[in-house]
Amino acid sequence: MNIYISNLSFKVDSNDLQQLFQPFGEVQSAQVIKDKYTGRSKGFGFVEMQDDEAAQTAIKELHQAEYDGKVINVSEARPREERPRNNNNRNFKNNNNGGYNRNKNNNRW
Repeated sequence: MNIYISNLSFKVDSNDLQQLFQPFGEVQSAQVIKDKYTGRSKGFGFVEMQDDEAAQTAIKELHQAEYDGKVINVSEARPREERPRNNNNRNFKNNNNGGYNRNKNNNRW
């Protein structure tokens, strides 16, 4: 079962998450999600546990528990939803809506 953990302290890393969930059963993976540009934690992560019963116990015991000075939220992870790309003129290269050379063909000077 995949478990979602939010409201994590920015100091918490993947090893900390693994150690937090280890007492409830075997942890297959634990990952704190980080910003790809800064490398800083985004304050949430995922833990995967093989045994669903152990995962449910961990969720029950750790939800709203204080960890590293913050009250964390723990729940079963939902599948990621596919979101359509938003291409509403985000590419400003060729939209001819103004700018320095707006009147290329109308040389006023």
